[in-house]
Amino acid sequence: MSYLPSKKLNDIDGPREDDFMRLALLAAAFCALAVPALAQTSRPEPGPLTIAKQGSFFIGGREVKSDTLSTLPNFDAAGTITVDQMYVRYQAPAGQTGVPITLIHGCCLTGKTWETTPDGRMGWDEYFLRQGHPVYVIDQVWRGRSATDPSTINAVRTGKKPVDQLPTVFSAGHEGAWAIFRFGHQYPQVLPGMRFPLAAQAEFWKQMVADSAANLPTPNPTVPALSELAQKIGGTVLMSHSQSGIYPFQTAALSTQGVAGIISIEPAACPDPTADLGPYKAVPILVLFGDYVDEFPRWAPRLKSCRAFAAAVSAAGGKAEVLALPEIGIKGNSHMLMQDDNSLYIADILLRWIGKNVTATR
Repeated sequence: MSYLPSKKLNDIDGPREDDFMRLALLAAAFCALAVPALAQTSRPEPGPLTIAKQGSFFIGGREVKSDTLSTLPNFDAAGTITVDQMYVRYQAPAGQTGVPITLIHGCCLTGKTWETTPDGRMGWDEYFLRQGHPVYVIDQVWRGRSATDPSTINAVRTGKKPVDQLPTVFSAGHEGAWAIFRFGHQYPQVLPGMRFPLAAQAEFWKQMVADSAANLPTPNPTVPALSELAQKIGGTVLMSHSQSGIYPFQTAALSTQGVAGIISIEPAACPDPTADLGPYKAVPILVLFGDYVDEFPRWAPRLKSCRAFAAAVSAAGGKAEVLALPEIGIKGNSHMLMQDDNSLYIADILLRWIGKNVTATR
């Protein structure tokens, strides 16, 4: 049984009468399945994994010459560094493979988002690999293993630039992130039925890093790097999350070459439905949201705008869908649904959508 409706459920005016009938049937089907809808039970041990190839590389980058690379006496202040490169780690399974999937993390996080969950369960990068898909995991430019540019910081520190030119760097505190990730309305309250493994939250907080994205131009240099990566791979689904949710769309606007599909998970923004929709008509698109969205002023307008965008693309002849999980009977998912306790069932939904809508190359 497919976890997805065979027909789009969302348009700019909301569900129609026949949509409600399909939703009722889907809800009944999920109740019958029970385990996928309500909890993720332990699965059989998957056994050994045969990997045909794995490795890492960088995409993009530019050289910067500066006389403020260091304020330490044992390191030269003047020299040349490379910045704006995007780190990529890849693995490919043995045998015949499906369309490659590129995983793009969100704000204040790194590629760790997609790896082992905070409570030790299999992450999506391994799961997609086991399901026959080559997987590429990136660290956004200026994040994780993608280098930052310290020259302006040191220029301010040494008085060569004024303090108001100090780059903006921020970290999301546990308390503020609590509501952003929809664990609860405010720290430490918990939403009823929320699926994130809060017993392991200490491990989750360790994933969070300082974010320098505010210092980067628009589009973020990660975007042209993703375009170069997609073309290098020869066709990939760009799967983004939160802050990076808009990046696959910006990538497609640069070039649809190599962009086999877009899955945007709870994006901070979707494209303006009145913008040029040409690039999006050529790429199958799925936008996915979890639960409790309408209860949060940060998230409700984003879901609404993504519905309007998807409706506009569909009306223009493209294939764009918005799926809010409660509409098919799956409730309790947080903003970090790739780490929630039913994460592999959500992954199955995405894999079925890919199998139905995405061809291996473009």
